[in-house]
Amino acid sequence: MTRLKDKYKNEVVPALIKEFKYTNIMAVPKVVKVVVNMGVGEAIQNAKLLDSAADELGAITGQRPIVRKAKKAIAAFKLRKGMPIGVTVTLRGDRMYEFLDRLMNIALPRVRDFRGVSVRSFDGRGNYTLGMRDQLIFPEIDIGKTERINGMNVTIVTTAESDEEARFLLGTMGMPFVKREERRAMVV
Repeated sequence: MTRLKDKYKNEVVPALIKEFKYTNIMAVPKVVKVVVNMGVGEAIQNAKLLDSAADELGAITGQRPIVRKAKKAIAAFKLRKGMPIGVTVTLRGDRMYEFLDRLMNIALPRVRDFRGVSVRSFDGRGNYTLGMRDQLIFPEIDIGKTERINGMNVTIVTTAESDEEARFLLGTMGMPFVKREERRAMVV
């Protein structure tokens, strides 16, 4: 069992029950899956970029990614329907908890001038999406072998009914959200 899964069962579930007064243990929100997506728009001209992005995403997540193809043609981008333009991985179970643990405790603190992740990235249904500018914050990536810096999106899908429940769930799991005082200072 992973460290984050133990923390969820032993600390997060009792905290959620205390905070939101759940009467049934099955009603307690949990993380269902994590989807990591890396779009490679330049793969239209250079197919090797897609292969390197797939290798890097596989190294980060520990799972082989799926190549995503364009759903429709866009003439301005010289994009035809069916052309490969990105890679994605869906993580569940122990791999998901392992990835979240590395994301929250190793990768995010390596971001320059990191103050926390935004609390505004919830979708209204309890899911959280985090955008990252580069993949180099993960220790699995060798900077010398990287051809190009690719951004990625990490979507954390939960069973929470509201954003408040999901924010409490992820916060007690260890997601480094921006503190309220710092949020006000950033707006001004």
